[in-house]
Amino acid sequence: QVQLVESGGGLVQAGGSLRLSCAASGRTFSNYAMAWFRQAPGKEREFVSAIRSGGTIHYAEFVKGRFTIARDNAKNTVYLQMNSLKPEDTAVYYCAAPRNYILSIATMTSYNYWGQGTQVTVSS
Repeated sequence: QVQLVESGGGLVQAGGSLRLSCAASGRTFSNYAMAWFRQAPGKEREFVSAIRSGGTIHYAEFVKGRFTIARDNAKNTVYLQMNSLKPEDTAVYYCAAPRNYILSIATMTSYNYWGQGTQVTVSS
């Protein structure tokens, strides 16, 4: 079955950087979109970024210019480079993948497979 394993979270000061990784297994990685979502305490899970199989990239407005998503199909891995981090970026970050092609790339219900999450904490 499809498995997604995130890594790279941690504690960082405001203005700092982190790079998250999501290693996928269980199917041909390159054929599917991959996405990052996040969930802060007491809040709903929200879309952060996604990259389609063809390379088209989508970002939530609140991370544009600060976060960069990329994929390495040879390594079955998707990355999220996070720069200029703010305390409001503190959340558990989740990697997600759909079962098939999806139209609504920023919608949580489009995704069938989820990683366990990695905590990102940004101190002020």
